[in-house]
Amino acid sequence: MKARRCAWIALAALVSAAAALWAAGAWLSQPARRAIGAAPSDFAAQVVRIPVPSAPSGQFMAGWFKPGPPQGGAVLLLHGVRADRTQMLARARFLAAAGYATLLIDLPAHGESTGEHITFGAREAEGVKAALKFLRARVPGERVAVIGVSLGAASTVLALPQPEPDALVLESMFPSIDEAVANRLVGVLGPAGSYLAPLLLEQLPVRLGVRTAQLRPLEQLAHWHAPVLIASGSEDRHTTWAETERLFAASPAPKELWKVQGAAHVDLHAFAPDLYQQRVLQFLAKHMRGARSAPQS
Repeated sequence: MKARRCAWIALAALVSAAAALWAAGAWLSQPARRAIGAAPSDFAAQVVRIPVPSAPSGQFMAGWFKPGPPQGGAVLLLHGVRADRTQMLARARFLAAAGYATLLIDLPAHGESTGEHITFGAREAEGVKAALKFLRARVPGERVAVIGVSLGAASTVLALPQPEPDALVLESMFPSIDEAVANRLVGVLGPAGSYLAPLLLEQLPVRLGVRTAQLRPLEQLAHWHAPVLIASGSEDRHTTWAETERLFAASPAPKELWKVQGAAHVDLHAFAPDLYQQRVLQFLAKHMRGARSAPQS
């Protein structure tokens, strides 16, 4: 009797855990929409809507675009999961002051953009392609960079847009969705979280029509050629420093690695604004200033 009771208790615990993970999957993938409106008065940006051609008819991304001086370069700014363009506003301000045109967007299913589900980089990658196409049309001949945070960084790498941006800044980017989910569950549940991660990951094809193999930025990095700055916090438990080193090793040169001492999985600009601005502006100046050369015929 005692063995049978223990078996029933274990089964009930497993069912409860599965139900909790199913509910967690529903919450994590539901849209993170919110009203944003016009840019702040001290950041004179235009409100824009960018169609996403690969999405169903009528789908778009909302954003702010602020022009810059000729041959100053332009930067696309991409926020993290369940955030929106306002997360990138402080970066846009110092970039605009340095003479860069800036485009801040809400990724699909975030902020004021349309989208039925957050897909952790799969459909967001199509949004990145559309945003880069829009930005190049607004600033023809200019060099274009991308600064992406977490989901924004992963979406960029997974997109592998052509032509590539002229420079990439990838912050706190997960190497694979498998590791990202396991790290977060371990942080909440302890070592048992790593065993429950597959139950959460198996929902991706059912809920979103997305396979885990589609969400591995580490495997895509080898196909990139743009100069890249990879940054992460030394105390980040969502993307560990060992994982960040693997991302850096997989990236072709030219590349730079920045370990932000003391930072966890936080906004790196907010954590160390002066150091962040110095490091990012130096990197961009190296690879971005001046008009792009016309393609050879």
